[in-house]
Amino acid sequence: MAFDYTKLNAARTAEALALMRRFYTEEALDYREARARHALEHLDAHPEAGGFWFIEADGRAVGYFVLTVCHSLEFGGRFALLDEFFVDAAHRGAGAGALALARIEEEAARLGVEALRLEVDRANARVRAFYQRSGFAAHPRDLMTKWLRSR
Repeated sequence: MAFDYTKLNAARTAEALALMRRFYTEEALDYREARARHALEHLDAHPEAGGFWFIEADGRAVGYFVLTVCHSLEFGGRFALLDEFFVDAAHRGAGAGALALARIEEEAARLGVEALRLEVDRANARVRAFYQRSGFAAHPRDLMTKWLRSR
């Protein structure tokens, strides 16, 4: 099956939010539509900050990925964070994720970054193995968060 990748535009925000809601539900994440909408609108208005891409099969969105641009002295400057990556269950295991990951690396290179980073749940052995097969390695430190604004 062939896949296409289309960058988000304002006309498809509702479709993007619906995919995000599915991903957040599946991963038991805290989905808040107003917060998600605000973040999507920011990415659409500021392409230098990254972007949201639909993964499409037969003209239908079957997933998405989000890249954001960060800066780190440790990583030699700009790096991309694969902030979210979702493929519909019906398209998993048949190469959709691997093909999308190759496209993600292309998009990260277009952003001119030095490295590509991501988060993965420690308990999700299947996804961890997928990323390891693609050349990602666990970092010896944990990512920690402190919220500076109310969520």
